[in-house]
Amino acid sequence: MSSRQDRRTVVTGIGVIAPNGAGTDIFWKSTQEGISVLDRVTRPGCEHLPLRVAGEVRAFDPGELIEERYLVQTDRFTHFAMAAADLAMDDARLGRADYEGSPFAVGVVTAAGSGGGEFGQRELQRLWGQGSRFVGPYQSIAWFYAASTGQISIRGGFKGPCGVVASDEAGGLDAFAHAARAVRRGTDAVVVGAAEAPLAPYSVVCQLGYQDLSTSEDPARAYRPFTSDACGFVPAEGGAMLVVEEENAARRRGARARAYVAGHAATFTGPSQWEQSREGLARAIRGALQEADCAPEEIDVIFADALGVPEADRAEALAIADALGVHGRRVPVTAPKTGTGRAYCGGPVLDTAAAVLSMEHGLIPPTPNVFDVCHDLNVVTGRARSAELRTALVLSRGLMGSNAALVLRSAIDTPS
Repeated sequence: MSSRQDRRTVVTGIGVIAPNGAGTDIFWKSTQEGISVLDRVTRPGCEHLPLRVAGEVRAFDPGELIEERYLVQTDRFTHFAMAAADLAMDDARLGRADYEGSPFAVGVVTAAGSGGGEFGQRELQRLWGQGSRFVGPYQSIAWFYAASTGQISIRGGFKGPCGVVASDEAGGLDAFAHAARAVRRGTDAVVVGAAEAPLAPYSVVCQLGYQDLSTSEDPARAYRPFTSDACGFVPAEGGAMLVVEEENAARRRGARARAYVAGHAATFTGPSQWEQSREGLARAIRGALQEADCAPEEIDVIFADALGVPEADRAEALAIADALGVHGRRVPVTAPKTGTGRAYCGGPVLDTAAAVLSMEHGLIPPTPNVFDVCHDLNVVTGRARSAELRTALVLSRGLMGSNAALVLRSAIDTPS
């Protein structure tokens, strides 16, 4: 067995359930073409609420993908996570035969910000309207943040280290740090990621308390970060799950190493204190670069947090310049989420998936609906940009004050 210092973490599989496509191929095609799928909210019970535009996952039938016994005891956010995990496992060609004799070698880590709001609301309505006898036994677990981790591990037979990052958006990147740490400690593979379903009525009402939420009625203008028209962010459903493995273990079973999880760092600067997030995000970037042994000028592309709030956008642009110096003003920056919405913890995981695909295809996807950038950033707009990409930086901030940065390295040129 390799020493802990030699146990590098590689991405071998990607599974996506997103507003712009279910499945990696569809997701990447829509992302590279800069297609925006933001539209009027149609989720039942939300029609009369002030939130008008969101990124909904519409072409998704959980009954076709998940067994009935799991459907009845889980919420929509876990349906997304289980389906994405299946896709990631298939993509990695990681089947039961690969770990049946050593189930403790595979773990699961997810992040969650909202939990199972739709399931919880339904059961509470039954309690209020019909009485306690009409509340199902799964109410106690389906809403819980750890539900996706638990159900993926039970369904897959994974008995390795499992956990959940109960955090705001940046938790999606923090989950990769937990997964990489598990690999360094001896775990062979981890199914890692996040998926959210924040468009149930109860969940939407809770989000209306966020002053940074966009209530614009125009899908083309509701989420335009880094522009003078920035008016907040648009929420979204969905997310992604990835399979990460110890490099040598992956190669022994013939898996393709697609990227290295090279470095991560996180900080905290307080709820909606966007001016302070400049320092916190810059510190996270520097920490991730240090862990990855990466110089600022090696960053080839940045997947930005792109909140869409003027103060937050300015702070992010300054943080990038603070951490990367002159290179921060030249390096291409993109935010594909402006075409799908921010899926909370699932958002930075979708960005991570897109970053891996960008390095593989040598293509930086554009930032939909963004044209007149008013910050000193090299934002990719209009159409995708071809580039040789060896190192990507993914950024995320949460409304409650978390900041995180993740460095990914291409594994294409690594000899097998």
